[in-house]
Amino acid sequence: MTARGTRQGLDAEDLDVEEALALVKDGNGTARPPGGHSPAPRGGGDGTPPSSSPSSPARSPETGHRAGAAEHRHRATSWPEARTIAARAARSGAARPAPVSVTLGDALGLVLAAPLTALTDLPSFDTSAMDGWAVAGPGPWHVREEGVLAGSSAPAPLADGEAVRIATGARIPPDTTAVLRSEHGRTDDNGRLHPTREMQHGQDIRPRGQECRSGDQLLRAGAVVTPAVLGLAAAAGYDTLAAVPRPRVEVFVLGDELLTEGRPHDGLIRDALGPMLPPWLRSLGAEVTAVRRLGDDAKALYKAITASAADLIVTTGGTASGPVDHVHPTLRRLDAELLVDGVKVRPGHPMLLARLQENQHLVGLPGNPLAAVSGLLTLAEPLLRALAARPAPEPYALPLRQSVHGHPHDTRLIPVVLRGDHAVPLHYNGPAMLRGIAAADALAVVPPGGARAGQETELLDLPWATAGIDACFT
Repeated sequence: MTARGTRQGLDAEDLDVEEALALVKDGNGTARPPGGHSPAPRGGGDGTPPSSSPSSPARSPETGHRAGAAEHRHRATSWPEARTIAARAARSGAARPAPVSVTLGDALGLVLAAPLTALTDLPSFDTSAMDGWAVAGPGPWHVREEGVLAGSSAPAPLADGEAVRIATGARIPPDTTAVLRSEHGRTDDNGRLHPTREMQHGQDIRPRGQECRSGDQLLRAGAVVTPAVLGLAAAAGYDTLAAVPRPRVEVFVLGDELLTEGRPHDGLIRDALGPMLPPWLRSLGAEVTAVRRLGDDAKALYKAITASAADLIVTTGGTASGPVDHVHPTLRRLDAELLVDGVKVRPGHPMLLARLQENQHLVGLPGNPLAAVSGLLTLAEPLLRALAARPAPEPYALPLRQSVHGHPHDTRLIPVVLRGDHAVPLHYNGPAMLRGIAAADALAVVPPGGARAGQETELLDLPWATAGIDACFT
């Protein structure tokens, strides 16, 4: 199996430097810098111990459970099941946004909500496939003075022994036998046209309906609108397309300790998620309608959620059970249905997925940056994909270049770069770290207990590793 989207930002020498700066491991297998700890925002970061054991009872993935307990306790779901629940939550008719009519200029990247059916024959008339002469009967031919250009009105019929200059795409005159290419004809001293190669009847003529007939289905509903699809739709006569709209997403950044500019100081830290999440969500097909900073304010959070018209609300931090972690109490107040309440994955254990209404969901991300990325790919990505009716990517795996330490009970998501037919694990993969993911092509899904060198491991591609940056985030 070959690697996809190999990144050129790190070479073998870079990886040797990484080895030299290898992190020491604590007793739980969590990476930390030698002699210190990464700064970890409170409120849903993986620094908070899980409040349930690996053997905690799981609730039904079909119905979830109401956030009604006075004292919240996580009921962690396995990582594969959490992704399945997230995708399934958006598949009901009520959850998906209604189809919309969009112009061709706005349809790129959307999914067709109805089959693309030809509105006309393609081509809609017999056309010339080449520059040359339209000829009738066997040669030599007398050449008309006037020519036939693309876009001109219907030309006069040809008589036997007659030819006319014709351009590619121009309408074929009635009674034309074939088109003689410019490089395959010559004129004699009397101005008569002779072929220099043997000709076939109908040569270099594109007959009407060669590609399709009016009413033919060109693409099924569910096809992703690519540049080629836009060209086909235009050729088939479309000005607008029926498409599944981009899911609308609002991002609420929680935490009084977060700075929006400058260097960290006096116990305050820079907000990494506010700048990172909106373009990442757009790369997943979402329309980010707002990014709001609410701090640690339960009333503001409640008011923001109840006022939101977004299909998906994404919150950052506040998913644990501390004194200023307001997500769970707010969901209880809203009588929300918890579909996923904690996931057996590191980093990102305290993530959650709630159904606020039939057509509105909330994904609560942990506050630590890499833990939030884990939640984004575990819950938001499959939910958004299903809301947009996009097909799931084909799963793939590559062997690991080195062994990876695993959690005893939980899945681990580890940043990797792709080198040939191997995935190379990166350091700086702690919950609060972004250094590893910034250099990565993918995340390796490491099963409980870890993975040995050479073991094939599932990979989750990162948007910028499989397409251009501009294409990903527009």
